[in-house]
Amino acid sequence: MEMISRETLHAQLRALGVREGGVLLVHMSYRAVRPVEGGPEGLVEALTEVLGPEGTLAMPSATGDDDAPFDPAATPNRDDLGVVADLFWRMPGVLRSAHFDAVSARGPQAEWIAGGPFVLPPAAPGSAIDRIRQAGGQVLLLGVGHHANTMLHLAELVGGAPYRSDFHYIDASGAEVHYGENDSCCEKFELANAWLKAEGLLREGRVGHAEARLMDAEDLVRIAAAKVRADPLLFLHGAEDGCEECDEARASV
Repeated sequence: MEMISRETLHAQLRALGVREGGVLLVHMSYRAVRPVEGGPEGLVEALTEVLGPEGTLAMPSATGDDDAPFDPAATPNRDDLGVVADLFWRMPGVLRSAHFDAVSARGPQAEWIAGGPFVLPPAAPGSAIDRIRQAGGQVLLLGVGHHANTMLHLAELVGGAPYRSDFHYIDASGAEVHYGENDSCCEKFELANAWLKAEGLLREGRVGHAEARLMDAEDLVRIAAAKVRADPLLFLHGAEDGCEECDEARASV
């Protein structure tokens, strides 16, 4: 498979519509993007270079261990977030939020994004995810579908989705704290793709070898929240579909 150069990555990202000086939240599968010049670190730097010195890069950085206190300086990412996101929070100049469902960011807006209040559920208004939206951020999906698009969890809450599944985390004192999270299998988040395309608000292309999709966070939340208001359970599989996670969410209503 052809090695993708740094210059090609720059051209692909710019052609897709990544804004210089903007805020960019990236969800990715490096396996789909590779091979690229410089490996995972080279991909991070290509994203950073296209954003420019006034731009801010952000990635998910949640813990994979709900049974240990979260230490933003030491706790590894959840495995399914991928090798690039786990590399990113460890890189110089990157700030990681103190929330167990953390976001990492580097750039002029990083302190504001990562330094927000502790909110539950984790993607609630006021969260780091919401601050990316408030900052006029874009969401970039590289080789992953909308099931990985954390911004849609914010849209669920803004739209009034009523379901909550039981989750817990361990606080700094070692106590187990339970909370309700708007969670499901997230497969039906893929509905958002057609909604955005119908309004001409989805940019599609390739970055590296991966299929890439770019959208404005504000557009995504506005459109998806309106859909949820009209049909609060539309992101859940039907009872006949045999989805355990969606069944648990529905049972909470």
